[in-house]
Amino acid sequence: MREGTEARPEQTRGRRREPLPPLAAPPSSDPAPAGRKRTGGRLYVLDGIRLLAALMVAAHHYAGTWRTDQPGNLIWDRPVSEIMPTVFRLASYGWIGVEIFFVISGFVICMSCWGRTPRQFFVSRVIRLYPAYWFAVLFTTAVLVAVPGVWERLQPREVLLNLTMLQAGSGVPNVDGVYWTLWSELRFYLLFLVVVAMGLTYRRVVVFCCVWGAVAMLAPAAGLPLLELVANPDGAWYFIAGLALYLMHRFGQDLLLWGILAMAWLMGQMELGKRIDEVEHVSGWRGSVAIFTVFLLLMVAVALGHTDRIRWKWLVTAGAMTYPLYLVHYAAGTSLIARLRDTTDARLLVVAVITAFLLLSYLIHRWVERPVSRMLKKGLDASFARLRE
Repeated sequence: MREGTEARPEQTRGRRREPLPPLAAPPSSDPAPAGRKRTGGRLYVLDGIRLLAALMVAAHHYAGTWRTDQPGNLIWDRPVSEIMPTVFRLASYGWIGVEIFFVISGFVICMSCWGRTPRQFFVSRVIRLYPAYWFAVLFTTAVLVAVPGVWERLQPREVLLNLTMLQAGSGVPNVDGVYWTLWSELRFYLLFLVVVAMGLTYRRVVVFCCVWGAVAMLAPAAGLPLLELVANPDGAWYFIAGLALYLMHRFGQDLLLWGILAMAWLMGQMELGKRIDEVEHVSGWRGSVAIFTVFLLLMVAVALGHTDRIRWKWLVTAGAMTYPLYLVHYAAGTSLIARLRDTTDARLLVVAVITAFLLLSYLIHRWVERPVSRMLKKGLDASFARLRE
C-alpha cells in the first residue's frame, strides 16, 4: 500500500523531440482532453492523507471494532464502548481508511508507472512492497510467540508461505489479518500490468476503467469464481476512482472522467454498506458514506491542483511511514494492549501504542526498506539484463 507520489515529467516540447520511453504510444495516438498537460512535482498532500488513513485504521483496530466491543473480549476484557465511549464512536469509522488506501493506490500507481516498461513496473512493485512486508511477517510472528493469548500462532510452514505474499491464493491464513488488502493490491497490479505493457495513454486507461468496472459488476452474477477472483468486485471501484482522478490530474477534467468517478462513488457506497452489514457491524452507512465523499472531494482538489501549494517536507517522511505502520500495528499492537490494559488509562495506552508503532515504522523505513530495496533493485536489474542478453 506504499507507493511513490511523484509525477513523472512530461516530454519536452520543441523542434528536437526526445525519444519516447519504451512501449509508450506516440502523442498522436492518445486523444486526451484538450488543454495543457500537468508537469511533474511531488504531491505532498497524498503523503499526509495516507498517514491519516493508516492512523484511522490503527485506531479502529485498537478501540473501534465489533470484536473489541464484545463482553470478555481478549483485547480489553470488556466492551470498549464502556471503557471509552467517545473514542469508540469515532474509531468505529476508522476502517474506511482501507478504502482510502485503495483509491490512493489507483492514483499513485498510474502516476508512477506512466511511461514505464513492464520490467520497470515489476521491479518498482517488488522493491516497494516486499522489504517492509518480510520484516512485518517475522516481527509479528515473534511478538505472537512472546505475547500469546490474543491471536493464534500459525505453523512454521504457514509463516514461511506468508513471506510470498500469496498465501490468500493458497488458502493459507495471514500472519496478520490486515494482509488481506495486499491480495486486492496484487490483483490490481496484475490487471494493470496489461495496460502498462501496451503503453499507458489516456484512452487505454479510460477503456481499462470501463472494462474492469463492467466485469466487476457482472462477475458476481455470472457465477464464475475465477472471473470474480480476477475482477475483485469488492475493491475494483476504489482503484478505478483513483485511476480516473489521476487522469484528471494529468490531462484535466472532462465529463467522461466525472462520469467514471460518479459511478465509482455509487458503487463504492454500496460496497461500504455491504462491509458494514457483513464485517464491521459497528458504524452507520450515512456516516461512512459522508466520510468517503469528503475524501473523494479532497482527492478531486488534489487532482485539479488546488493543494499544490502545500509543500511541507515532513509529509514525505509521514508518507514513508504509512506502509510499515499498516503492516505491523494490528496483531502485535492488540497483543500488547491485552498485556498492558490494567496498567494505565485506556486512552493513554492507545496513544502510547500508536506512538510506539509510528517510531518503529520510521526505523523500518530507515533501516530495512531503504537498504533492502537498493539491494533488490540492483539484483533484479542485473537479472533482467541477463535475460536480455
